[in-house]
Amino acid sequence: MSRKVRRGISSASFSMSKLYQRISKLKLSTLIISVLVMGFTVFLLGGGLYDVIQAPLPAATYQGRILIVYPGLSEQFLGDSAVAMMIYSVGIAGILLMYQSTRYAFKPRQAYLMLMIGLVFLFVAYVFLEATIAYKIAGKP
Repeated sequence: MSRKVRRGISSASFSMSKLYQRISKLKLSTLIISVLVMGFTVFLLGGGLYDVIQAPLPAATYQGRILIVYPGLSEQFLGDSAVAMMIYSVGIAGILLMYQSTRYAFKPRQAYLMLMIGLVFLFVAYVFLEATIAYKIAGKP
């Protein structure tokens, strides 16, 4: 090998080691890490991986109606994923509100209000997810 090639390889490995050291020393806040983990979880649970791999249709029309949610369990539209991700986000917001209500022990009114709003968000998310699944199982547009 020539000197230029050896020098280029050694400088590339040096650059990669510097990049690795910089990444390994990076300290992210717990808020950023938790938001990223929750976002990734919602993406996976909402069917984002299926959307990336299969590239389904965004929506379809059936007898003059726009279908966002596919009426069957075998397939899905992009709208299915969007709806599921929004509903999961509402449920996670409810769980976070219920968790935050524990921090207001000396303000019982505010703690109770946050707990109730969180429970309502969680209940609404559950009801909408069940309704969506029931619609898909029925299979009728």
